[in-house]
Amino acid sequence: MLTFGTRPEAIKMCPLIIELKKRKNIETIVCVTGQHRQMLDQVLSTFNVIPDYDLSVMLPGQTLFEITVNILTRIKDVLENVRPNVCLVHGDTSTTFATALACFYLQIPVGHVEAGLRTYNIYSPFPEEFNRQAVGLICKYHFAPTELAKKNLIADGKDISTIYVTGNTVIDAMRHTVVADYHHSELDWVGNDRMILITAHRRENQGEPMRHMFRAIRRVLDEHHDVKAIYPVHMNPKVKKIANEELSGCRQIHIINPIEVFDWHNFEARCYLCLTDSGGIQEECPAYGKPVLVMRNNTERPEGVEAGTLKLVGTDENDIYKWFTRLLDDKNEYEKMAHAVNPYGDGHACERIADILEGIIL
Repeated sequence: MLTFGTRPEAIKMCPLIIELKKRKNIETIVCVTGQHRQMLDQVLSTFNVIPDYDLSVMLPGQTLFEITVNILTRIKDVLENVRPNVCLVHGDTSTTFATALACFYLQIPVGHVEAGLRTYNIYSPFPEEFNRQAVGLICKYHFAPTELAKKNLIADGKDISTIYVTGNTVIDAMRHTVVADYHHSELDWVGNDRMILITAHRRENQGEPMRHMFRAIRRVLDEHHDVKAIYPVHMNPKVKKIANEELSGCRQIHIINPIEVFDWHNFEARCYLCLTDSGGIQEECPAYGKPVLVMRNNTERPEGVEAGTLKLVGTDENDIYKWFTRLLDDKNEYEKMAHAVNPYGDGHACERIADILEGIIL
Protein backbone atom coordinates (compact mmCIF):
# COMPACT_ATOMS: atom_id res chain seq x y z
CA MET A 1 0.00 0.00 0.00
CA LEU A 2 1.25 3.47 -0.93
CA THR A 3 -0.05 6.48 1.00
CA PHE A 4 0.51 10.13 0.09
CA GLY A 5 -1.39 13.40 0.16
CA THR A 6 0.44 16.34 -1.39
CA ARG A 7 1.47 17.34 -4.89
CA PRO A 8 5.24 16.76 -4.38
CA GLU A 9 4.61 13.31 -2.89
CA ALA A 10 2.30 12.38 -5.75
CA ILE A 11 4.87 13.38 -8.38
CA LYS A 12 7.39 11.02 -6.80
CA MET A 13 5.04 8.18 -5.89
CA CYS A 14 2.98 7.91 -9.08
CA PRO A 15 5.82 6.49 -11.21
CA LEU A 16 6.43 3.94 -8.44
CA ILE A 17 2.75 2.97 -8.55
CA ILE A 18 3.00 2.50 -12.31
CA GLU A 19 6.04 0.25 -11.88
CA LEU A 20 4.54 -1.78 -9.03
CA LYS A 21 1.34 -2.39 -10.97
CA LYS A 22 3.46 -4.11 -13.62
CA ARG A 23 4.55 -6.67 -11.02
CA LYS A 24 1.95 -9.44 -11.17
CA ASN A 25 3.04 -10.97 -7.86
CA ILE A 26 2.30 -7.77 -5.95
CA GLU A 27 -1.13 -6.32 -5.18
CA THR A 28 -0.74 -2.53 -5.14
CA ILE A 29 -3.22 -0.44 -3.11
CA VAL A 30 -3.21 3.36 -3.32
CA CYS A 31 -4.48 5.60 -0.52
CA VAL A 32 -4.43 9.40 -0.75
CA THR A 33 -5.17 11.65 2.20
CA GLY A 34 -6.05 14.75 0.19
CA GLN A 35 -3.79 16.94 2.35
CA HIS A 36 -3.59 18.98 -0.84
CA ARG A 37 -6.71 18.66 -2.97
CA GLN A 38 -6.66 20.40 -6.32
CA MET A 39 -2.89 20.16 -6.75
CA LEU A 40 -2.92 16.48 -5.78
CA ASP A 41 -5.73 15.69 -8.21
CA GLN A 42 -3.83 17.35 -11.07
CA VAL A 43 -0.90 14.98 -10.58
CA LEU A 44 -3.09 11.90 -10.26
CA SER A 45 -4.74 12.86 -13.56
CA THR A 46 -1.40 13.38 -15.30
CA PHE A 47 -0.22 9.88 -14.35
CA ASN A 48 -3.66 8.26 -14.72
CA VAL A 49 -3.56 6.98 -11.15
CA ILE A 50 -6.92 6.22 -9.51
CA PRO A 51 -6.74 5.86 -5.71
CA ASP A 52 -8.40 2.93 -3.99
CA TYR A 53 -8.99 5.08 -0.90
CA ASP A 54 -9.33 8.86 -0.53
CA LEU A 55 -9.45 10.28 3.00
CA SER A 56 -10.29 13.85 1.82
CA VAL A 57 -8.87 15.51 4.94
CA MET A 58 -8.27 18.99 3.49
CA LEU A 59 -10.00 21.87 5.29
CA PRO A 60 -9.90 25.62 4.56
CA GLY A 61 -7.08 27.21 6.56
CA GLN A 62 -6.09 23.84 7.99
CA THR A 63 -3.46 23.70 10.72
CA LEU A 64 -0.84 21.06 11.41
CA PHE A 65 -2.98 19.89 14.33
CA GLU A 66 -6.03 19.31 12.11
CA ILE A 67 -4.07 17.63 9.31
CA THR A 68 -2.30 15.23 11.66
CA VAL A 69 -5.34 14.31 13.77
CA ASN A 70 -7.65 13.87 10.78
CA ILE A 71 -5.22 11.62 8.91
CA LEU A 72 -4.44 9.56 11.97
CA THR A 73 -8.13 9.03 12.69
CA ARG A 74 -9.29 8.34 9.15
CA ILE A 75 -6.50 6.05 8.00
CA LYS A 76 -7.02 3.60 10.87
CA ASP A 77 -9.96 1.86 9.20
CA VAL A 78 -8.13 1.69 5.86
CA LEU A 79 -5.06 0.09 7.38
CA GLU A 80 -7.13 -2.38 9.38
CA ASN A 81 -9.07 -3.31 6.24
CA VAL A 82 -6.06 -3.65 3.91
CA ARG A 83 -3.48 -4.96 6.40
CA PRO A 84 -0.63 -4.43 3.90
CA ASN A 85 2.61 -6.37 4.05
CA VAL A 86 4.33 -3.01 3.65
CA CYS A 87 2.95 0.54 3.71
CA LEU A 88 5.07 2.94 1.68
CA VAL A 89 5.22 6.62 2.62
CA HIS A 90 7.25 9.36 1.02
CA GLY A 91 9.54 12.08 2.24
CA ASP A 92 8.55 14.48 4.98
CA THR A 93 4.93 15.64 4.93
CA SER A 94 2.32 15.52 7.66
CA THR A 95 0.68 12.71 5.67
CA THR A 96 3.95 10.77 5.86
CA PHE A 97 4.32 11.27 9.60
CA ALA A 98 0.69 10.53 10.52
CA THR A 99 0.53 7.45 8.28
CA ALA A 100 3.75 6.04 9.69
CA LEU A 101 2.50 6.65 13.24
CA ALA A 102 -0.78 4.86 12.48
CA CYS A 103 1.18 1.92 11.03
CA PHE A 104 3.31 1.83 14.17
CA TYR A 105 0.22 1.63 16.36
CA LEU A 106 -1.05 -1.28 14.22
CA GLN A 107 2.41 -2.88 13.89
CA ILE A 108 2.35 -2.67 10.09
CA PRO A 109 5.83 -2.47 8.47
CA VAL A 110 6.64 0.91 6.90
CA GLY A 111 8.87 1.58 3.91
CA HIS A 112 10.20 5.14 3.59
CA VAL A 113 10.76 6.36 0.03
CA GLU A 114 13.29 9.23 -0.08
CA ALA A 115 14.67 8.32 3.33
CA GLY A 116 17.72 9.83 5.00
CA LEU A 117 17.48 13.50 4.05
CA ARG A 118 18.61 15.65 6.96
CA THR A 119 19.36 19.20 8.05
CA TYR A 120 19.50 18.15 11.73
CA ASN A 121 17.57 21.31 12.68
CA ILE A 122 14.04 20.14 13.48
CA TYR A 123 12.68 23.66 12.92
CA SER A 124 14.13 24.05 9.43
CA PRO A 125 12.44 23.14 7.22
CA PHE A 126 9.38 23.17 9.47
CA PRO A 127 7.74 20.73 10.12
CA GLU A 128 9.41 18.57 7.48
CA GLU A 129 12.70 17.90 9.26
CA PHE A 130 10.92 16.58 12.35
CA ASN A 131 8.60 14.50 10.17
CA ARG A 132 11.37 12.68 8.32
CA GLN A 133 13.40 12.02 11.46
CA ALA A 134 10.32 10.71 13.29
CA VAL A 135 9.36 8.50 10.34
CA GLY A 136 12.91 7.16 10.32
CA LEU A 137 12.38 5.85 13.85
CA ILE A 138 9.31 3.90 12.75
CA CYS A 139 10.41 2.53 9.38
CA LYS A 140 11.51 -1.01 8.71
CA TYR A 141 12.78 -0.32 5.17
CA HIS A 142 14.67 2.81 4.14
CA PHE A 143 14.86 3.65 0.41
CA ALA A 144 17.61 6.28 0.32
CA PRO A 145 18.04 8.37 -2.85
CA THR A 146 21.81 8.87 -2.45
CA GLU A 147 24.89 7.52 -0.67
CA LEU A 148 24.89 10.60 1.60
CA ALA A 149 21.32 9.84 2.66
CA LYS A 150 22.46 6.29 3.47
CA LYS A 151 25.32 7.66 5.59
CA ASN A 152 22.84 9.86 7.48
CA LEU A 153 20.68 6.83 8.26
CA ILE A 154 23.68 4.82 9.44
CA ALA A 155 24.73 7.76 11.64
CA ASP A 156 21.20 7.74 13.08
CA GLY A 157 21.73 4.12 14.10
CA LYS A 158 19.71 2.38 11.40
CA ASP A 159 20.57 -1.23 10.54
CA ILE A 160 22.56 -1.10 7.31
CA SER A 161 20.73 -4.20 6.03
CA THR A 162 17.47 -2.18 5.96
CA ILE A 163 18.90 0.66 3.85
CA TYR A 164 18.74 0.58 0.05
CA VAL A 165 20.23 3.26 -2.22
CA THR A 166 17.86 3.60 -5.17
CA GLY A 167 18.13 7.08 -6.66
CA ASN A 168 15.26 9.53 -6.48
CA THR A 169 11.93 8.61 -8.07
CA VAL A 170 11.41 12.19 -9.27
CA ILE A 171 13.91 11.52 -12.06
CA ASP A 172 11.73 8.56 -13.08
CA ALA A 173 8.69 10.85 -13.09
CA MET A 174 10.25 13.16 -15.65
CA ARG A 175 10.59 10.27 -18.09
CA HIS A 176 6.78 10.22 -18.18
CA THR A 177 6.22 13.96 -18.58
CA VAL A 178 8.82 15.83 -20.67
CA VAL A 179 8.11 15.91 -24.40
CA ALA A 180 9.84 17.52 -27.38
CA ASP A 181 6.63 18.83 -28.98
CA TYR A 182 5.31 21.09 -26.23
CA HIS A 183 3.41 24.36 -26.38
CA HIS A 184 2.04 26.73 -23.74
CA SER A 185 0.80 30.31 -23.90
CA GLU A 186 3.29 31.38 -21.20
CA LEU A 187 6.13 30.26 -23.47
CA ASP A 188 4.69 32.50 -26.19
CA TRP A 189 4.83 35.39 -23.72
CA VAL A 190 8.48 34.62 -22.88
CA GLY A 191 9.41 34.44 -26.56
CA ASN A 192 13.17 34.57 -27.11
CA ASP A 193 13.94 36.00 -23.67
CA ARG A 194 15.57 33.96 -20.92
CA MET A 195 12.90 32.25 -18.80
CA ILE A 196 13.27 32.18 -15.02
CA LEU A 197 11.12 29.91 -12.88
CA ILE A 198 10.23 30.84 -9.30
CA THR A 199 8.64 28.87 -6.49
CA ALA A 200 8.31 30.06 -2.89
CA HIS A 201 6.04 28.73 -0.17
CA ARG A 202 7.97 27.43 2.85
CA ARG A 203 6.36 28.14 6.23
CA GLU A 204 9.63 29.38 7.71
CA ASN A 205 10.01 31.84 4.82
CA GLN A 206 6.54 33.37 5.08
CA GLY A 207 6.70 36.96 6.26
CA GLU A 208 9.82 39.12 6.00
CA PRO A 209 12.12 36.45 4.48
CA MET A 210 9.71 36.02 1.58
CA ARG A 211 9.45 39.77 1.10
CA HIS A 212 13.25 39.96 0.87
CA MET A 213 13.24 37.15 -1.69
CA PHE A 214 10.69 38.87 -3.91
CA ARG A 215 12.34 42.28 -3.63
CA ALA A 216 15.65 40.85 -4.78
CA ILE A 217 14.00 39.13 -7.74
CA ARG A 218 12.21 42.32 -8.73
CA ARG A 219 15.43 44.35 -8.60
CA VAL A 220 17.18 41.90 -10.91
CA LEU A 221 14.29 41.78 -13.35
CA ASP A 222 14.18 45.59 -13.50
CA GLU A 223 17.84 45.56 -14.56
CA HIS A 224 17.65 42.75 -17.14
CA HIS A 225 15.20 43.38 -19.96
CA ASP A 226 15.97 40.11 -21.77
CA VAL A 227 14.62 38.07 -18.87
CA LYS A 228 11.07 37.03 -18.02
CA ALA A 229 9.98 35.17 -14.90
CA ILE A 230 7.07 32.82 -14.30
CA TYR A 231 5.86 32.21 -10.77
CA PRO A 232 3.09 29.63 -10.27
CA VAL A 233 2.06 30.96 -6.87
CA HIS A 234 1.21 28.54 -4.07
CA MET A 235 -2.44 28.21 -3.05
CA ASN A 236 -1.64 29.40 0.50
CA PRO A 237 -3.38 32.80 0.96
CA LYS A 238 -0.45 34.14 3.00
CA VAL A 239 1.96 33.43 0.16
CA LYS A 240 -0.36 34.92 -2.47
CA LYS A 241 -0.79 38.10 -0.42
CA ILE A 242 2.95 38.71 -0.09
CA ALA A 243 3.58 37.87 -3.75
CA ASN A 244 0.94 40.31 -4.94
CA GLU A 245 2.18 43.07 -2.64
CA GLU A 246 5.82 42.73 -3.68
CA LEU A 247 5.63 41.67 -7.34
CA SER A 248 2.46 43.17 -8.79
CA GLY A 249 3.06 45.74 -11.50
CA CYS A 250 6.34 44.16 -12.61
CA ARG A 251 5.87 43.62 -16.34
CA GLN A 252 8.61 41.01 -16.55
CA ILE A 253 6.96 38.51 -14.24
CA HIS A 254 3.77 36.52 -14.61
CA ILE A 255 2.19 35.32 -11.38
CA ILE A 256 0.01 32.43 -12.44
CA ASN A 257 -2.08 29.75 -10.77
CA PRO A 258 -0.38 26.44 -9.92
CA ILE A 259 0.18 24.37 -13.04
CA GLU A 260 0.03 20.66 -13.64
CA VAL A 261 3.19 18.60 -13.23
CA PHE A 262 3.23 17.92 -17.00
CA ASP A 263 3.49 21.65 -17.68
CA TRP A 264 5.90 22.31 -14.82
CA HIS A 265 8.39 19.66 -15.93
CA ASN A 266 8.28 20.97 -19.48
CA PHE A 267 8.80 24.52 -18.19
CA GLU A 268 11.83 23.31 -16.22
CA ALA A 269 13.28 21.66 -19.32
CA ARG A 270 13.07 24.99 -21.17
CA CYS A 271 13.98 27.52 -18.47
CA TYR A 272 17.29 29.33 -18.00
CA LEU A 273 17.47 28.90 -14.24
CA CYS A 274 15.23 28.50 -11.20
CA LEU A 275 14.92 30.28 -7.86
CA THR A 276 13.15 28.19 -5.25
CA ASP A 277 12.67 27.26 -1.63
CA SER A 278 11.18 23.91 -2.64
CA GLY A 279 12.80 20.54 -2.09
CA GLY A 280 11.94 18.52 -5.19
CA ILE A 281 12.92 21.24 -7.62
CA GLN A 282 16.46 21.00 -6.29
CA GLU A 283 16.47 17.49 -7.78
CA GLU A 284 14.45 18.14 -10.93
CA CYS A 285 16.09 21.16 -12.59
CA PRO A 286 19.64 19.75 -12.48
CA ALA A 287 18.38 16.77 -14.49
CA TYR A 288 17.90 19.25 -17.34
CA GLY A 289 21.17 21.11 -16.72
CA LYS A 290 19.41 24.11 -15.18
CA PRO A 291 21.09 25.93 -12.26
CA VAL A 292 19.07 26.34 -9.07
CA LEU A 293 19.38 29.13 -6.51
CA VAL A 294 17.98 27.79 -3.24
CA MET A 295 16.37 30.58 -1.21
CA ARG A 296 16.79 28.89 2.15
CA ASN A 297 19.35 28.98 4.93
CA ASN A 298 19.95 25.23 4.81
CA THR A 299 19.06 22.28 2.66
CA GLU A 300 18.48 18.59 3.20
CA ARG A 301 19.88 18.05 -0.30
CA PRO A 302 23.55 18.98 0.15
CA GLU A 303 24.58 16.56 -2.62
CA GLY A 304 23.44 19.15 -5.16
CA VAL A 305 25.41 21.92 -3.47
CA GLU A 306 28.51 19.73 -3.37
CA ALA A 307 28.06 18.72 -7.01
CA GLY A 308 27.61 22.35 -8.05
CA THR A 309 24.06 22.08 -9.44
CA LEU A 310 22.64 24.12 -6.52
CA LYS A 311 23.69 27.33 -4.82
CA LEU A 312 22.38 27.94 -1.31
CA VAL A 313 21.74 31.70 -1.24
CA GLY A 314 19.58 32.14 1.88
CA THR A 315 16.81 34.72 2.16
CA ASP A 316 18.83 37.92 2.45
CA GLU A 317 17.82 40.34 -0.31
CA ASN A 318 21.36 41.35 -1.23
CA ASP A 319 22.67 37.78 -1.36
CA ILE A 320 19.86 36.66 -3.67
CA TYR A 321 20.35 39.75 -5.81
CA LYS A 322 24.11 39.09 -6.06
CA TRP A 323 23.83 35.46 -7.14
CA PHE A 324 20.84 35.94 -9.44
CA THR A 325 22.70 38.77 -11.19
CA ARG A 326 25.92 36.76 -11.39
CA LEU A 327 24.26 33.81 -13.13
CA LEU A 328 22.62 36.14 -15.64
CA ASP A 329 25.76 38.20 -16.36
CA ASP A 330 28.62 35.72 -15.94
CA LYS A 331 28.48 32.99 -18.60
CA ASN A 332 31.30 30.98 -17.04
CA GLU A 333 29.58 30.89 -13.64
CA TYR A 334 26.35 29.81 -15.31
CA GLU A 335 28.03 27.07 -17.36
CA LYS A 336 29.76 25.62 -14.29
CA MET A 337 26.38 24.99 -12.67
CA ALA A 338 24.59 23.98 -15.86
CA HIS A 339 27.12 21.25 -16.68
CA ALA A 340 27.57 19.83 -13.17
CA VAL A 341 26.51 16.21 -12.83
CA ASN A 342 23.08 15.66 -11.28
CA PRO A 343 23.60 13.45 -8.19
CA TYR A 344 19.99 12.37 -7.81
CA GLY A 345 19.69 9.33 -10.02
CA ASP A 346 19.37 7.78 -13.46
CA GLY A 347 15.61 7.39 -13.81
CA HIS A 348 15.44 3.75 -12.65
CA ALA A 349 14.74 4.22 -8.93
CA CYS A 350 11.21 2.80 -9.17
CA GLU A 351 12.47 -0.41 -10.76
CA ARG A 352 14.99 -0.85 -7.94
CA ILE A 353 12.38 -0.26 -5.23
CA ALA A 354 9.94 -2.66 -6.90
CA ASP A 355 12.66 -5.33 -7.15
CA ILE A 356 13.46 -4.93 -3.45
CA LEU A 357 9.80 -5.12 -2.47
CA GLU A 358 9.31 -8.29 -4.48
CA GLY A 359 12.18 -9.82 -2.54
CA ILE A 360 10.72 -8.67 0.78
CA ILE A 361 7.13 -9.73 0.15
CA LEU A 362 7.78 -12.93 -1.78
